[in-house]
Amino acid sequence: MPINLTDYRHIFLNDVPMMDVRAQVEFGQGAFPGVANHPLMDDGERQQVGTCYKQKGQEAAIALGHQLVSGSIKRQRIEAWAQFARAQPQGVLYCFRGGLRSQIVQQWLLNEAGIDYPRVVGGYKAMRGFLIGTTQAAAAQCGFVVLSGLTGTGKTEVIAQLANGLDLEGHANHRGSSFGQRVSGQPTQIDFENRLAIDVLKKRAGGQETFVLEDEGRHVGSCSVPLELRQRLEQVPIVCLEDPFDARVERILRDYVQQQCADFVTAHGEEAGADLFVARLLDSLGKLAKRLGGDRYQALRASMQAALAQQRSHGDLSLHRDWIAALMRDYYDPMYAYQRQSRADRIVFQGDRHAVLDFLRAQSTPG
Repeated sequence: MPINLTDYRHIFLNDVPMMDVRAQVEFGQGAFPGVANHPLMDDGERQQVGTCYKQKGQEAAIALGHQLVSGSIKRQRIEAWAQFARAQPQGVLYCFRGGLRSQIVQQWLLNEAGIDYPRVVGGYKAMRGFLIGTTQAAAAQCGFVVLSGLTGTGKTEVIAQLANGLDLEGHANHRGSSFGQRVSGQPTQIDFENRLAIDVLKKRAGGQETFVLEDEGRHVGSCSVPLELRQRLEQVPIVCLEDPFDARVERILRDYVQQQCADFVTAHGEEAGADLFVARLLDSLGKLAKRLGGDRYQALRASMQAALAQQRSHGDLSLHRDWIAALMRDYYDPMYAYQRQSRADRIVFQGDRHAVLDFLRAQSTPG
């Protein structure tokens, strides 16, 4: 008798290996971390079956599906499922609603390969709903602290050192500013939400009931912070991280210039990577052109171009400090000062890294 599972909490807490048998287009729109996609039908086959269902009904659609996935195609797909199941004997499989597609895969695995593999009842839709509920419940039930601070103070580094830190930038694969886009790109909105929810689930299971998040606003790049969480974060205490101006310049230089350039070179090779890095940096500055104003933008762009030319010709990064310092002093710092003043009544602590870590750890004692 095939095994069917409904314990979504167990699946996510234990990183149970999962095989998603939805079509590639569905998988690309949203999935769970680390899941393998081995579809019953590819995109084209799924589209044909869907059209047939609308025109002729379920029975005709099922018949067409069996016709399309037959012979060598069927054997190849069963072998792919069997390889996954043998490699991940503790795993599960699912389709969108846990219905016909996953049942067929489960039956074919049993009948053709002799493998009785568990199926997730409710499928992707039910597990996705569980994760949405996880984030909503945390927003309503947990305590939160927002970690704020001037650009370059190393807020993300502090979050990483906290057992109760939720790294929104890590889950969104973005550093959170106009310059924050990473070489590897961002996840879909659904993938971002799923990653965050699983993180919350695991930390709450470990006893954490108060979370620290970086001050991000509504979006982290193209990813939107879930509404219930964002609304809650607009009301919670704020801790401000402080760091000297020169140290902030050096951190921006390291993360946004040195490391970013190295990432591009690793991904695209020496020449192409260097060219793409230059284009990315100039484009990031260009996103601020209207807010900077014409003269200030042109001056910063000229300073950045001079720094990039020196970096390219001599490997010298020193000129980058000029535009970084100017951008922080004339744009980011005044903007932060305004925002801080508007939320001054919510600030409960401020200090350097060691002081802030000590304060935040005192708030994170598991409940």
